[in-house]
Parts: sequence; structure tokens; C-alpha cells
Amino acid sequence: MSIKKDDFKNSILKHLKLAGTTLKDATKRELFDAVSKAAMELVMENWRETKETYDSKNVKQAYYLSAEFLMGRAFSNNLVNLTILDEVKETLEDLNININEIEDQEEDAGLGNGGLGRLAACFLDSLATLELPGHGYGIRYKYGMFKQKIENGFQVEYPDRWLDYEDPWEVERRSEAVKVKFGGEVIVVKDADGREHFRRESAEVVTAVPYDMPIIGYGVKNVNTLRLWQAESEDGFDLQAFNDQHYNTAVKKQTQAEDISRVLYPNDSGPSGKELRLRQQYFFVSASLQDIMKKFKAKHGNDFSKLPEYVAIQLNDTHPVVAIPELMRLLLDWEKLEWEVAWPICTKVFSYTNHTILAEALEKWPIDLFKKLLPRIYQIVDEINRRFLLELREKYPTDWQKHQKMAIIGDGMIKMAWLAIVGSHAVNGVAALHTEILKNQELKEWYELYPEKFQNKTNGVTQRRWLLKSNPELSELITKLIGDKWITDLSELKKLEKYADDEKILKEFIKIKHTKKEQLAKYILDTLGIYINPDSLFDVQIKRLHEYKRQLLNILHVIDLYNNLKANPDLDIVPRTFIFGAKAASGYKRAKQIIKLINAVAIKINNDPDIKGKIRVVFVPNYRVSVAEKLFPAANLSEQISTAGKEASGTGNMKFMINGAPTIGTMDGANVEIVEEAGIENNFIFGLTAEEVVALNSTGEYNPWNEYNSVPGLKKVMEQLLDGTFSDDRSIFTEIYNSLMYGADGNRPDQYYVLKDFASYREAQLRVDKAFRDELGWAKKAWLNIANSGKFSSDRTIQQYADEIWDIKKTTV
Repeated sequence: MSIKKDDFKNSILKHLKLAGTTLKDATKRELFDAVSKAAMELVMENWRETKETYDSKNVKQAYYLSAEFLMGRAFSNNLVNLTILDEVKETLEDLNININEIEDQEEDAGLGNGGLGRLAACFLDSLATLELPGHGYGIRYKYGMFKQKIENGFQVEYPDRWLDYEDPWEVERRSEAVKVKFGGEVIVVKDADGREHFRRESAEVVTAVPYDMPIIGYGVKNVNTLRLWQAESEDGFDLQAFNDQHYNTAVKKQTQAEDISRVLYPNDSGPSGKELRLRQQYFFVSASLQDIMKKFKAKHGNDFSKLPEYVAIQLNDTHPVVAIPELMRLLLDWEKLEWEVAWPICTKVFSYTNHTILAEALEKWPIDLFKKLLPRIYQIVDEINRRFLLELREKYPTDWQKHQKMAIIGDGMIKMAWLAIVGSHAVNGVAALHTEILKNQELKEWYELYPEKFQNKTNGVTQRRWLLKSNPELSELITKLIGDKWITDLSELKKLEKYADDEKILKEFIKIKHTKKEQLAKYILDTLGIYINPDSLFDVQIKRLHEYKRQLLNILHVIDLYNNLKANPDLDIVPRTFIFGAKAASGYKRAKQIIKLINAVAIKINNDPDIKGKIRVVFVPNYRVSVAEKLFPAANLSEQISTAGKEASGTGNMKFMINGAPTIGTMDGANVEIVEEAGIENNFIFGLTAEEVVALNSTGEYNPWNEYNSVPGLKKVMEQLLDGTFSDDRSIFTEIYNSLMYGADGNRPDQYYVLKDFASYREAQLRVDKAFRDELGWAKKAWLNIANSGKFSSDRTIQQYADEIWDIKKTTV
């Protein structure tokens, strides 16, 4: 696409006029809105034409149901995908407008938290770019998860007010709102033929109002849709109660309804939090399925046998799995189908992605809560379970233990992962190792029962945002060398291999990396007031804070390095800047303590003159997509150090890779495939393997005291958690110490093998130090990572979903 500059200028001026201002008087926010709305005018025609094309060609469409979509800022990404960024930039320069300043007026969309939501965003980008008919459904959270601030070293959560201003990149579709019901009583009525019919009475009714975001394909006319639902009360304001001066009572229903779409992942450590989570999940899947069914019926009438021919629904982890019984409810109660007809339709429509190996992340709901909130859905789940148990008894007639273990309902809980497997035609893991662990360990019984359902779909990232947009300097070099086909076919990067020994090109790459480091250093100085040396090695770990991701191992190694420098200030090491970015879930106490420890260590090291700036530690608060776009291109080293067998895939590892940062990591998740593609000699692998972790877990013989007493320096590091080195309050890190040495919360000591892997990790870091001294040698390692990153595009992943699970076809607009 191209724009006519004069037309675009006039459109900007028109929108400023409609906002009651002028180019001279407009604020930066008003300019951002005007430019965005001018760009949206270009999008709307393609968006309309896309819908008409899919409809007229009668194509099968995929719908991606996800509790989160970590979209990042829309402004520049949309201009990149429209291929008009440079033209818009020039147009704005003619108007004396700095595009970077107005881009910074946009808040990151508060619709996701970590890898799950970022993956969903990459998938939507790839669907549109590949001209595939696929859309997203989720919740329009008012506040997102939270805005993280660091106060006295601790994470403090504030509302993420990303919707304080109108979002110019969304369109409200109030006329397409639907009703979602909670609670009430299920009434059974028999018709003249004696067939039972179900209806609900006295239910709470919540209105789901859709807001649509355009998902723009790169260099194509296809514009798919992310539809987000906002919860409102049907009759929330009680005027009589208000006039009677019962003000809280007057808005109680309204508040209760709006709570559903208020905050992403509310703290569910208590019963009310759990109920709100379940309300959120049912709310958005019920609204989405009603919407899908309405569109299907408008085109195909009541022939629901055709539903799997035209509709594919992907369940992104267990959050939307309640969609399975909800579709059954719609087919049984609304459309009056028999169970035997409805169930095969349902299973052909749904497919399920498992994103975890952690047992605690396999979602379960207490029966009492589920039954009270979703009484009809509970009846359907109960019937699914009854019929499934009959199937089990037929296949394993005497294995009562297996029946009990695999039952969807058991021990007072409803097991959503089990429901997902039974109710879907495909179940996929998200990395080769992860899928094998699911098949051979975590879901072994299920794989033996349904081997045909299981497959792997290794995750990917979109190179449009994570290279083309985030790192224009590197993108320009790549395009100069091999052309621009890589933007939509990342395997083209393989052509860069022939430059791996080209000193001139490597020096150009080194210069670009230094530029990105200078940009990040300026950002950190401007926002945090902390100076970091762009000539130092930028060692970066950015991801959700969880014990299995082992930010703790990283910071314990930093403490050990600090101790070595204190003992020998002239120690010859490469100057290093350790950069962390992570949010801890609001109810995750130990994760928050680890953030406090990182910040306490940072204060100690950064203010110690003996260290002479050889190492610095920075915790970047409120880690989010717009910050990640600065961190990935600037990193020299990618920290992917999860306990082997615990990380399903990872996608941050891929973003580092395509920006030229070798991995220091365990053979976990997609690290395994990264090493296969780029070579173990170009990365730094350490630690226990997944098989060794399984063996240690099964014997139960691991004792962290052995590491404590035998690994040089480790005892001192551990003692410093308690002796006041990093805090005047000597008890503040006691729980971290106890979790490692004695176990906590009923878990084994050092359950994620932080101490067990410490020596191996330190040795790998020594290899990093040695390798980084050879500037051209390091650049070659980084370059070969880029050249071999082609597999890790979400375009490849999505094409596999389209071909092997959804059966959707390229549809050019």
C-alpha cells in the first residue's frame, strides 16, 4: 500500500478539527489520535472487503480463543504491516511532527501478561499475513494485569489504565452484543414426545459488548479481526434504590458485571477470586460461541452437521475449555439436537493447545463453585464424564485406578485439561521436547488412549514486530544482503550464513548491536536514572517471574561474582550488565521476594566503589511489549535457564535469537530446537537434562546440602541471604533460603534444582566471558543464530496449524 501525502495530511487535519483543535494547538495525544484515525481510514476498506471475501467464497474460518492477547502498541506495528511507515514518517516531518514522540502517547494494550498472550498476538499477525481466515476472541480488560512499580525494592501493583483514553484502533459493535447467564435454576420441561428440554430461570444476565481490533496482514489486503468482549449489566442501575439513598446497592449489579472485564488474572488465592476467574472464562467463551453460531446460521441455516466444515476453534490452554460444554449447551438446548448428533460435531470443531508441564497449571475447578455458577454447564460436563467413563471401562474393564485418575470429575474437582482432551480432535504441545514429555510422562495415559489426537506445533514469533519494527537497523542490513523476502519467509535468513566469516559484514553487525545498546542505555538512564556501560556485555533475562524460570539462579550467580570481585578487585572479567525484567503474579509471594532480592543486590553492587563498574545489575520495572522491543535488539546474551523439563517452549528465546543474542540455557523447551538449528557451539548449554531431572525426582535422593557444602563459594552466597549483606532486615530472604535448603509449601528442598545446577551454570558463564573477548568470534556466533532462526517464525507455526489441525486455506482479498 502507498499513501498520497496531501490526502493523508488533510485526513490528519480533518480529525484534529473534529476533535476541536488545530495542528498548532494540538497536544501530542491529540496528534496521535488524529494520525491513527487517518490510518484507520485506510484500514477500514480492506477490513470490509476481507469480511465480504470470506463470506462470498464461503471459506472455513478459524477462531482462536484466548484469555489474553499481549498485543503491544498498535500504532507503528500497523503502519509497518500496511507498508506505509516511512511515508507516514515523512508526511509527519513535513508537518513538524516527530513520529516517535506521538507513538509514545500510546499505552501498551493491557490484554496479556506473558508468553501465552504474546504468542496469541504473533499468531493473529501471521494468520492475516498468510492470508488465512482466522480471528481472535478474548476479553477487553479495562485495567490489564497491573502496572508494576518498584518501591523500596518490592513490586507494588497499580492499575494499568490503558483505556483512560479512547483507543483509535478499535471499533465498538454494540448492536452485536449478546447475553451471558450465570447461576439461576435449571428447569426441565418435557415436550409432547417425552423429550427433556432445559431452560434457566432466575439467572444473572450479563451483557457482552464486542469491540473489534483490525489485525492487518503485512503487504496484503487481508484484515482479520480480534473481537474483545466487555461485560456490562443488563439492568445494573437501580434508580429506586439510588433515590432511597442506598447508593452502593443501586450499583451493585452493575459493579458485579463490570468486574468480569475489569482486570486480567485477578488474584485467585481466595474463593471470591476463583469465582471471578471462572466468570471471566465462561463470559468470553459463551459470548464468542454465540457470535460464531449466529454467523454460521446466517450463512448455513440449521444444518449443524456442516459446522466443522466451516468452523475451527482453537483453545489456547485451559482458560477457554468451558467452551466445549457451552457449545454442547447451544446445540442441545437452543438448537434441539440429540446428544449423539451434537457430540461428534463438537469434537470435530475444537482443538486444544497445552502450554504447560507444571501440574499446578493444569486448571481445576471445585465442583461446588462450578455447579453454583454454571448449573447447566455442570450437568453437561457430568454427562460428558459419564459417557467417557463408559468408554474407559470398555477399553480398560478392570483398571479402576486408571478410571479414577482419568475421570474428568473426581476428588471434588472438575479437571479442565481432561475435558479439553476428551472434547477435542487434536491436542498439541508447543515444542518438540514438550510434546514428547506430554506423550511419555504428563499425559501418558491420554496418549495411549488417543494417540491420533497428539501432535507438536513448535511456537514461533512474528519477525515483523520482533525484527523489522524493533530493529530497523539490523533489518536494513539483512535486506541489503539478501533482499526483503525474509519479512514474510523467515527461512530466507539462511542465506546470511555465507557472510559468517565476512569481517566487513560482521563489523557492520557489531556496530548495529552497539547502537541498540546505546539506545537501551539512554532509555534506562532517562527512565531509571541508572547509567549502564554500552561497551559491557548485556546479559538479559526478561520473562514472567516464576521459580521454575530460575531468575534466582541468575541472581545467586551475580552474588558469587560480586564476592569474587570483592576478594580480588583486579579480577580479569569482561564488564557485564545484568538486566532483569519480570512481573510476579500478585498472589505469588516468593516470586515477589526474588524481585526484592534482585533489587537489593543491584543497590549493593551498583553503589560499591570496589567493583569499579565491572558489573552492574538493573531491574527494569513494568516489563511489557514496548520495553521488550528495546531489550531484545540490545541483548548480547539470552538467559533461558529454566529447570529442564519445566518450560513448555518459550518465545523470548526466539526473539533474542533473531536479534543476534546467543543463548545461555538448559536443554529445555524450544532451546533444544534452537541448538539443533544454530549449533551447540554457538550457544552455551549447561545443567541437568530433562531425563536427569526425572531421575532425581523419582529417587527423591537429591540433597541440596551436598551442593551447599561442596561447591566453592555457594555456601557464602547462601549465608548472605541471612546475614544482612543485602538488607538490614535479616529475615527478609529467609523464606527463599528455606525453600532451597528445607523445602516449603509441602515441596521438596530446592525443587527446581537451583543449587544443583549452580556450578554448571557458573562454568557456562565463564565460557561466555572467554568467548565475548573475541569480538569477531562472538559476532559470528550471534550471526549464525540469526541465520538459523528461520524455523522460529510464527508464520511456519500457523501454516502447520492451518494444514494439520484447522484445515483452513489461503484466501486472497
